[in-house]
Amino acid sequence: MPSTRPAPSPLRVVVVHWNQPERCVDTVRRLVGDRVPVRVTVVDNGSATEHLAHVRDGLADLVDAGRVEVVPVGVNAGFGPGANVGLRRFLERDGDGEWVGLCPHDVGLADDCLGLLLAAVAGVPGAGLACADVGDGMVPVIDPYFGGLTVPARRWSPGAGEIVEPVGWEDVAYPHGTFMLLRRGCIAEVGVFDERYFSYCEEADLAVRARRAGWQVGLVRGARVRNQHLGSSVPLVDYLQTRNTILLVREVSGRYHAAVRTVISLVQVLLGTLWPARRPLVFDADARRRGVLDALRGRYGPPPADLGRPQAVTGSS
Repeated sequence: MPSTRPAPSPLRVVVVHWNQPERCVDTVRRLVGDRVPVRVTVVDNGSATEHLAHVRDGLADLVDAGRVEVVPVGVNAGFGPGANVGLRRFLERDGDGEWVGLCPHDVGLADDCLGLLLAAVAGVPGAGLACADVGDGMVPVIDPYFGGLTVPARRWSPGAGEIVEPVGWEDVAYPHGTFMLLRRGCIAEVGVFDERYFSYCEEADLAVRARRAGWQVGLVRGARVRNQHLGSSVPLVDYLQTRNTILLVREVSGRYHAAVRTVISLVQVLLGTLWPARRPLVFDADARRRGVLDALRGRYGPPPADLGRPQAVTGSS
């Protein structure tokens, strides 16, 4: 006798796009072709007219079939604010199911990634946020002074006497934004991304609010994903990471810790200027100094235009 149970709703995935139409069309088509039924909301963050037209033309058949929608924002609002446009549309539609996916326009998911993600969160009743596995063996943590960062996972099993590679759900402090799942009940309760961040640290801030409300946050080992293309100007990245980390530390740990983080950032500017060989991979003295000043002034949202435009609108903590 055929089952009378209704088929599960397709997974809604929000894709944030800015001026990379070929990559966006490729990402969306691979998502729609996944083994898991998917519907996609492309949020266009103020792309050039010809790039937005390319996306619309390249996805026209899927739009006509009701599997994709393209939502123009009109400005480059940033990853978090752009994502919020799609997340709010998801919350307004009960028919979209319990979970929503989120990614930038240039990700590559393994064939079994979505299936593994959904299976993992189904086994964790309190799951509120989850992310796929980029395969670096790192664990996202939130330090009271340094904010969101990743540390090597401990994989040594004393009983087995060997390194063990886990598969499935692993509790973490926050999800990375390469590909993440957000639960309807979680974001309905704690809200969507704080738009002060623009890009960088917004996932960590959301996870802190979710965990405080009692939701679990996890990384699903084995559900592999990769960023196909990465690239933003070093000054822009250093500015946003510096400014937003101070904001995150203040929100999570308080003003004292934020003051210490501010001093650390200024010392890093001094050391990087005096000893160039000791600079980190992402370092621009002027941009980092400006990030500190804007954090002290409470100037958040879009970065200064002269720092350069991002080559890909991606979220990263």
